[in-house]
Amino acid sequence: MDAAAQNEGQDPLADRLIKAGAAFGGSAEIAEARAMARDFLTTVQAVHGLPVSERAMGMVQLVVSELVTNARKYAPGPCLLDLEIVEGAVQISVWDSSTTLPSIQAADPERVGQHGLESLWR
Repeated sequence: MDAAAQNEGQDPLADRLIKAGAAFGGSAEIAEARAMARDFLTTVQAVHGLPVSERAMGMVQLVVSELVTNARKYAPGPCLLDLEIVEGAVQISVWDSSTTLPSIQAADPERVGQHGLESLWR
């Protein structure tokens, strides 16, 4: 049986909306945001059949943790976290209540080295 016949009547993964979101109000909820990201990717793999490597799982949790931490640190109110699968990749969006737009700042090489983040992007 060819692939087209096997998939007849099924929507391709690209046509499905795979998304999760939550609001976070306190610093203790940063761990909950990481757990939400882990649970989201676990569900994506188990239910939708999209493979998720351990490295991808860790990277997404790190990015979510950093974004939610920054939102909680620099904005006065709650933050919203949205996770979505777009063309086989995870899209992470964080909204906070600050009225000031973020500004791009130069990286601090000393801080990057302390956290080992430079190795993630090589």
